[in-house]
Order: sequence, then structure tokens, then C-alpha cells
Amino acid sequence: MRYNVDLERDHTGRWVASLRELRGCHSQGRSVRGALGRVRGALAVCIEPQEAASAELVPHVHLPERGRRAVGHYDSAAKKLEREQEASRRAAREAIDVLTRQLGLSTRDAAEVLGLSHQRVHQLLRRG
Repeated sequence: MRYNVDLERDHTGRWVASLRELRGCHSQGRSVRGALGRVRGALAVCIEPQEAASAELVPHVHLPERGRRAVGHYDSAAKKLEREQEASRRAAREAIDVLTRQLGLSTRDAAEVLGLSHQRVHQLLRRG
């Protein structure tokens, strides 16, 4: 079973974890991880303990506006980096193909030219 867990900090700085699907089933902890662990224990009181142990907990961390903005900025930067890394891998595979298959360089020489390890060149050749 899957349960959505709302996580909010209280005035003391502790995290309060509340299960959306089970009103009144909540707990708290000093950290997000701690609150999630404790709410699983609270869930075991509300439903069968075996079901609680295997339940999927989906955390929903609620932050003030400036926290949401900072997380959003990070998410955008991380996605941009991922796109750029994929473009870099494609360009490396293309360069390796040209150097090794079209120009006949060894994988070690292609690695030297590209500033990569020969192991990385082999990895990219296999995935290409």
C-alpha cells in the first residue's frame, strides 16, 4: 500500500509527519528521515504491522516560500546539467566514432586526444 506523508516543521524545529490517508495518524522527529521512521511506527498502530512494514511512504515536504524557490532553482539547474551531460556524452561518442572507426586511431590514442581514460572510451563505444 502507498501512503502520502505530509512533512512540516513545527515552531520548535521538529518535523511533524502526518499520513493523508489516515486522519490522526502522525508522528514527529528531529529530521525528515527520523519523522518518516516514526510515522511508520504510528502506521503500524493504525493498520496491521506487517502491512505497515512494507508500505510505501511518499514524502511531501512543505516549506516556506523562500525554501520552495530555492529548491525550484536547484531542480532547474540539476535538469539543465543533466541535459548538458547527455549532450556531452553524445558528442564524445561521435568523436570516438570518428577517431576510431573513420580515422583508425586506437582507443588509447582516441582517449589521449579527447582527454579521457581508455576505459571511458571503451564504455562509450559499447553504449554507442
